[in-house]
Amino acid sequence: MSGVLNSVDQRTNLVGENRLELLLFSLNSRQLFAINVFKVREVIKVPHLTKMPGSHRNITGVATLRGVPVPIIDLRQAIGFPPSRLEKPEQNLIITEYNRTTQGFLVGQVRNIVNTAWTEIEPPPKSAGRSNYLTAITQIKEQNQTNIVEIIDVEKVLAEIIEYDVSISEELLDHNILGEMVGRNVLIVDDSSTARNQIKDTLSQLGLNIIECRDGLEALNFLKSLCDAGKNINDELLMMITDAEMPEMDGYRLTHEVRNDPRMKDLFITLNTSLSGSFNEAMVQKVGCNRFISKFQPDLLVQVAQERLREVL
Repeated sequence: MSGVLNSVDQRTNLVGENRLELLLFSLNSRQLFAINVFKVREVIKVPHLTKMPGSHRNITGVATLRGVPVPIIDLRQAIGFPPSRLEKPEQNLIITEYNRTTQGFLVGQVRNIVNTAWTEIEPPPKSAGRSNYLTAITQIKEQNQTNIVEIIDVEKVLAEIIEYDVSISEELLDHNILGEMVGRNVLIVDDSSTARNQIKDTLSQLGLNIIECRDGLEALNFLKSLCDAGKNINDELLMMITDAEMPEMDGYRLTHEVRNDPRMKDLFITLNTSLSGSFNEAMVQKVGCNRFISKFQPDLLVQVAQERLREVL
C-alpha cells in the first residue's frame, strides 16, 4: 500500500497548473469516492484501535502511529451509511492532514491515484440537496467503462465532529477602524459550504458584507463582470479570500488569472486552505497571493482583514 503514495512529494508541480491527483477508494460498496492526494500522508492497513468512551459516534477509536495518537473516523458512517465492519479484510486507513490536525479515515478498498484537471471536476448536482457530503464529482474511464467518482467534503465531516469556534478575541480588535469595516465587501471563494460559513460567520461580526462563490471560475467571471461594468475592483472589494482546491478552477489558477488582468491585478488575495502550510507558502509566492492562512483561524482572518483595511484608509 505504501507504493500508492511513494511519489507524493513529486506531485507539487501539478498545483498551479489547474490539475490535481485524486486517491480513489470505496466504502465497502461499488461506488467510488476520492480525496485530493495532497491531503494524504499515508495509507495503511487498520492497526489496533483503542476505544474512547464518550467520543463522537463517528470516531471508531484511536490508533497509535509512530508513538502519536491519531483519531480514526469511520468515513462510511460519517457520510450517512451504516457503520463499517472492522473485521472485513479490505478495510484501510487513509491518514490525512486537514486544518492543521492529523486524523485517519476508515475506508474500504483503496484503489489507485488518478491524474485529472480541475476543469473535469464538477459541483454536485443541485438535486443532491444541501445535506450531501460532496464538494464535487468527476468521471473516470476504466476498461471502456465510465465511472462516477464522488469527492468527499471533508471540511463538513470534520465540522460535525469538531465544534469550530468563530468567536474573536476582544484584544485583537482595533476599535479605531471597526466602524470603517461596516458594509465593505469581501469575496469568499470555496467549494465547501461549511468552510464558507465558517469565514462568513467570523467576518460578518465585523459588519463586513460577504459575497460567496463556489469555485474559481465562478469567482473569475464575477470579478470580470465588475470590471466590464467599469467598476474599480478595489472600490468594490476589500479583499478576496480563496480556497486552493475547487472544481472548474483552483485558487492558484484564479490568482494567476487575476494578476494577469490589468483591471484587477491589484486585488488583495488571501489563500485560505487546509493544505499544508509550508507548501502553500511557496505557492503564495509563486502565483502572487498577498497572504496565506491555514484553516480555520478566526483571529487570523480578522487580523488580515484589519491589516488590509489600514492599507486602504
